[in-house]
Amino acid sequence: MSGSISEFKASFTSELARPNRFDVTIPVPLTLLQYVKYARALNYRCEVAQLPGRSLATTEQKIGSNPTEKYPYQTTYNDLDLTFIVDSDMNQKVFMDAWLELINPSYNYNFKYKEDYATTITINQYDVANELTYSVSLFDAYPISMNQMDLDWSSDQAHKLVVTFAYTRWQNNSLQSLLEGLLQQGLSSVVSGLFGGAPGF
Repeated sequence: MSGSISEFKASFTSELARPNRFDVTIPVPLTLLQYVKYARALNYRCEVAQLPGRSLATTEQKIGSNPTEKYPYQTTYNDLDLTFIVDSDMNQKVFMDAWLELINPSYNYNFKYKEDYATTITINQYDVANELTYSVSLFDAYPISMNQMDLDWSSDQAHKLVVTFAYTRWQNNSLQSLLEGLLQQGLSSVVSGLFGGAPGF
C-alpha cells in the first residue's frame, strides 16, 4: 500500500458504517389493510436485510480487427432477502401467508394484478449516533418465496422467517442523488427538444 500510516489514518474522517444500524419499512398494500398492525411490527422484527445491488447485462461486439468490447444493454436487480424474528403469536407468518395468498389465491391459482399486491419497501442505514446516512426505496416490491419453519423438540431457539422479495427497481433517496436524477432528466429533455428525439439521445 502506497502512502504513510499517518495518511492512512487521516483518511478515516468519521466512524465506519455498521451493518447493524438499519431498519426496514414495509407499507401494507391497500388490499391487506386488515393486517396493518402486523406489518408495522415488521420494522422491529427485521433481523437481517441487504442494501440492494445493481448489475449491467452486457453483450460482446467485435468491429474489424479491434479487440472485442462489451456493451451494456440491460439493468438487472437481484431479489432481496429479509429475515424476521417471529413472535409467539406468529403474526409475521400470518401476514406473509396472507400476502402470498393475495398474489396467487389457492382456491383458483389465478394471479392478481401487480398493482393490487405490490408496495414500496424502504431500507435505512444509520450511523453510530442513529442519524440517517443512507436510504433506498424498492419500488413494486412483493414476496416471491418464504422459507419453511422447522419444528424441533430439542431446540429452544426463536423462529426465523426468511422472505424473498422481487421488485422493479430501487432508488437512492439522498438529496444529492435525487437532484442528479432531475438534472439528467432535464438535460435529456433539452437534447431531445434540440434534436427532435434523434436516436442516441
